Amino acid sequence: MVETHTFVVYVEDRPGVLNRVASLFRRRAFNIESLTVGHTERAGVSRMTIAVKADRTGAQRIEAHLYKLVNVINVEDITSTPSVLRDLAMIKVAATQESRSDIMQLVDVFRARVVDVAPDSLIIEITGTEDKIDSLLEVLRPYGVIEMVRTGRVAITRGTKNGSSGLAVRPPASPSDEAKVSYSV
Repeated sequence: MVETHTFVVYVEDRPGVLNRVASLFRRRAFNIESLTVGHTERAGVSRMTIAVKADRTGAQRIEAHLYKLVNVINVEDITSTPSVLRDLAMIKVAATQESRSDIMQLVDVFRARVVDVAPDSLIIEITGTEDKIDSLLEVLRPYGVIEMVRTGRVAITRGTKNGSSGLAVRPPASPSDEAKVSYSV
């Protein structure tokens, strides 16, 4: 059964790593639904949250192929793990004097907030599940959505377990090791 799998991938914070990871998905004909990257609590390590539709076998293949990349430190498929998943969106919506108060009431109902007010528009910021953001977007469409940007999924597992510690991870390569390593997969 095909479902959206969420992978947490810890990588060395080096130029070209994102390109190598994205190329792996392209070469294997998997479409990345969402990709977010940011710093972690460990210096020199970045965390990627990747959402991709795949069956169980495909997800296992993705994980195995990710581990083959030299700059990948740790990979975890957290699809079945209790996790908190969030997305951030900013939505610019047309707002006249007459519609402004109605839009602001909708913003309150969705626990979003207005982050910019212009004479003819509002920019709304919302954080939540993808469904929550999609629902707000649908009720704002009649007012005229001018522009929208979404960050993509971020996820963290529940509880005290930290995915980057406590698991056997490959140590980051030293700069002298870089010349000895092939990056093709």
